[in-house]
Amino acid sequence: MPRVKQFDEQEVLEKAMNLFWQQGYHATSIQDLVDHLGINRASLYDTYGGKKQLFEKALDRYMAINQEMNQKLLDRPEPVTTTIRTLLEKAVQEVLSDEDKKGCFVVNTTTELAACDPDIRKRVLNNQQQFVKLFQSLILKGQARGEIASQKNARALALSMYMVFSGLRVVGKAYLSKEEIRSIVEPVLSMLE
Repeated sequence: MPRVKQFDEQEVLEKAMNLFWQQGYHATSIQDLVDHLGINRASLYDTYGGKKQLFEKALDRYMAINQEMNQKLLDRPEPVTTTIRTLLEKAVQEVLSDEDKKGCFVVNTTTELAACDPDIRKRVLNNQQQFVKLFQSLILKGQARGEIASQKNARALALSMYMVFSGLRVVGKAYLSKEEIRSIVEPVLSMLE
């Protein structure tokens, strides 16, 4: 008779996501996962396939959560510049409240694995394209409404905004002052004028 799983797969995946996010892929051992997740090795392999597959599922979960939250921004009725300000201020607040200085799981993964793992590179590139597409859609919407100068290159602005968001997560780990981190909002918004 097959054994019944005694754990919630999504809950365990969330725990794995947080552990990988905190420690990174290479610094997280199978034993770390077993101890942190509260499941045995056999269950880990049977359910998730192994460390790399669990990492990929955790990364996919993180990206899906962020894309879902950010997609909601496109439907907001407020001015686009207000939406972008809210998004920037939210990112700043996340960096400032990140006591563990773990940054962004995707950015961390990009710097740790993207250059040497084609599967990971494909995942983070897809994530980048989704974020740039989101920013570009917001900018185009703002241009159509007359809120953002129509002569501005929407794609270049979107790439710039993506780089600011990614860079913010990196410099936030470097213990910049709160004032320095907060100071990025206005210059970024001035690009839209």
